[in-house]
Amino acid sequence: MKKSLAAALWLCLMAAAAHAQSYPSHPITLIAPFPAGGPLDTIARVIAEPMRESLGQPIVVENVPGAGGNLGVGRAARAEPDGYTVVIGQWSTHVVNPVTYSLPYDVREMEPVALLTITPQLIIARKDFPAANIKELIGWLKANPDKATSGTVGAAGGAQVSAIYFQKETGTSFRFIPYKGGGPAIQDMAAGRLDLMFDQAANALNLVKSGTVKAYAVMSKERWSALPDVPSIDESGTPGLYVAYWHAMWAPKGTPKDIVAKLNAAVVHALADPAVKERLAAVGHDVMPASQQSPQALAAYHKAEIAKWWPIIKASGLKAQ
Repeated sequence: MKKSLAAALWLCLMAAAAHAQSYPSHPITLIAPFPAGGPLDTIARVIAEPMRESLGQPIVVENVPGAGGNLGVGRAARAEPDGYTVVIGQWSTHVVNPVTYSLPYDVREMEPVALLTITPQLIIARKDFPAANIKELIGWLKANPDKATSGTVGAAGGAQVSAIYFQKETGTSFRFIPYKGGGPAIQDMAAGRLDLMFDQAANALNLVKSGTVKAYAVMSKERWSALPDVPSIDESGTPGLYVAYWHAMWAPKGTPKDIVAKLNAAVVHALADPAVKERLAAVGHDVMPASQQSPQALAAYHKAEIAKWWPIIKASGLKAQ
């Protein structure tokens, strides 16, 4: 009996090893849990081709939008842990949503593959909003409580969490106006119907450059290279108010470590390509340092972000309806 069990275990181990060695033998699906054309979808499509070069199989980008990214992440979480389905998530899908939604999966159990890019959060406003800088903005908001409006995208999404964090730290209050997407929000801002927005810098980059909206600050310690004339939040007199949309790749729970390592190597290869870096920078994404691209680095980064943000979000009582 013991011999037969040992033999069965040995066969299972050999089969797993053979599977890992032959991986990948057919195309890999890379889920982008937001609509085509957005920042996350752009990242997926930029890295897909250099990943194919490393892995020898096509990387098929599949957009699975809905519920603030939860539909796509959920599909990946429930997929077979064989390395043929992976997902690009971000700060909102893997830190904000687990608190604001009741999810049927635990993002902490997914297998980290690699940190990819980061883009800071921008505080933007309609171009004729009276405040000229952050100090004046805070003063105006305190003098006019709940008179300003701030756009949010999706139910209890990252824009709203950023704004709540800003309110808490600055002692200000303003009203939230929900939008189905960033496009309609920006259209209202350009038309003067919306005052403020806390938006991904990658989303707002071209709008700021064109003068369609004005930027008060990037919510980071240093100035952002893509908009060097926009002050950092530390320079603006409210140090430490940091918010960034970082993007990363995960695989389903239980994906073999050898396969995760192959996926990680393909991602690292892609992100080291100067052409990839240039294309990502052009749309507002900074590639994470090579030292931060390992699965272990992503796991530690994700854990730290959860430790920072979950108490803030829970204290706000913010929930997706």
